[in-house]
This record gives sequence, structure tokens and C-alpha cells, in this order.
Amino acid sequence: MAKDFTQSEWDEATQHDCRRLVQLWVQEDLHGQHDWTTRALVAPGTHGQASIVNRAPGGICGLLAAEVATDEMALEITWTRKVSDGTTVSAGTTVAQLSGQACDLLTAERLLLNLIGRMSAVATTTRQYADAILPTNAAIYDTRKMLPGWRRLEKYAVRCGGGRNHRTGLFDGILIKDNHLAMAAADQEHEPENFFGAVARCREFLDQIQPNGPPSTMIVEIEVDTLDQLRAVLPANPDIVLLDNMSIDEIRQAVVLRDALNPDVELESSGGIQLDNVLAIAESGVERISIGALTHSATNLDVAMDWQ
Repeated sequence: MAKDFTQSEWDEATQHDCRRLVQLWVQEDLHGQHDWTTRALVAPGTHGQASIVNRAPGGICGLLAAEVATDEMALEITWTRKVSDGTTVSAGTTVAQLSGQACDLLTAERLLLNLIGRMSAVATTTRQYADAILPTNAAIYDTRKMLPGWRRLEKYAVRCGGGRNHRTGLFDGILIKDNHLAMAAADQEHEPENFFGAVARCREFLDQIQPNGPPSTMIVEIEVDTLDQLRAVLPANPDIVLLDNMSIDEIRQAVVLRDALNPDVELESSGGIQLDNVLAIAESGVERISIGALTHSATNLDVAMDWQ
């Protein structure tokens, strides 16, 4: 895999997005006021200890994010991780321990559990797909079908689950889809775009806007949904061709066609991919398999805060 998109890490940008989300969650929960139940029942200065425990097996993610959350909320809580993000654990595992002001622990409880539960869900779902194709050379990729505002957190969770990241946003990759071709064809200043011409035009554009735009080495990918379209675009040397909603038989034929006409182009399969067919798709010879369900259909992992 010679060329790839930027891969998410637990970096400054991800932490920044996490802090912005925490600010929104605090506003939703407290609305500039207080946790009145805790204020009514728990005396100030009371010390508490609790454990974060997963109720179901899965891949844990979000522990680093939870530490950022407690810091952003300025809580008097000491946080001790017992496992690392990306660890697969059995049900009943203590993944973190907390101690500090009981009022702070109670106020932050649901926010922290929501955060860890969501990120662990994405990591767990990704791990299921990544493990399913282990005998092959293909890789599992995410998509942009994510919760608004959560993108960097969810992409980090995909990485923790053994997956890889497709482009972070519209700013860091060119992906030519059917609607782009349709709109380009409606542009009276240009001839209607064909698949070959669209790739060439994007390459020319990247060269022309240097040095004020994105690098000319930016990945250029194009979506096709027929073998004829694939045959037409391969001579244009796109970095990746996305095979949209093709059957497994069509995907196999696409690999044979690519190998014969332009073996340097990578193929990405997307659409209709599930755990029961992902291995067959990976065995076809495609390099990439992108799956929106990693994020848009991930079910929260059941995690709880147990008081000690």
C-alpha cells in the first residue's frame, strides 16, 4: 500500500475536538447550573472511589478521551487506566479506576460512560471486520458516515479496532463520484466529463494551484459502478478506484481487469458489505474495503461505573 490517507492518532487535533464536545455535553447536562440531585444528597467534601467496568466483551476505547473530559470539566478526580485504548477485554473487566470528590464523580458519570461506550462500540465493530479478513492482504477502512462532531474521535476508535482511516474530510483527498461527473457535465464551460477526463482534470487542477493549494501528491480516487467504467478509467492512473455496490463476482472480474490493464491502481470495495461476505470480498484481491457500518451502525458497548 504505497499511498494512503492521513491516519488518526490521539493527537492535539483529536483532543481539541474532544474538549469542544465535552463543553457541549456539559451545557446539555447542567445548562450553567448544577447537578441538583447530588447537591441535595451528597455532602460537600465527600470522597468517593469507583471503577469503570464493561458489562459485555469488546474492544475498549475512549479512556484517553475520558481523561481529557475530566480535565476539561476541571473535576477533582484522579483517573487510573487499567487497560489501554484498543485492548479487547472480556465482560466484567475493570478498565479504569477513579477517585476524588464524590460530587464530581456523580456529575460526570453519564458523560464519561457515554463517551467510552460510543468509542468502544466503534472499536469493537471494527475489530470484528478486521479479524474476519486476517488471512488476506486487504484492509478495513472507515467512511465519512459518522456522528457530526465526533469524526476524529470515531476515526481514532476505528484505528484502535484494527481498521484504517479513509480521508478525514473533503480537504484531504479527491474522491470523484457520480454527482461530481453529473455537475461537471452541466458546466457549459467544459465538455461533459468522462471517467478518464475527470481524473486527468483533477490532476491538472492540483498542479495548477501549487504552491497555494493542497499538494499535487494528494490521493485522487474515482468511483465506478460497472466494469466498463473501470476499464475506461484505469489508463488515467487514478490512485484508487472505488467499486461501488458491485457483486462479489463483479469484484473478482474487476481485480482481473485491473491486474491486466494497470496493476499499480488500488481497488476499494464499498456498499453492501457485512460480516458474512467481507472475507469473500477480501479474498477477491481488492486492497481496501470501506464500511460505513463501522460508525453509523455501531451499538454502544455496555459500560458502567461501579462504586467501591
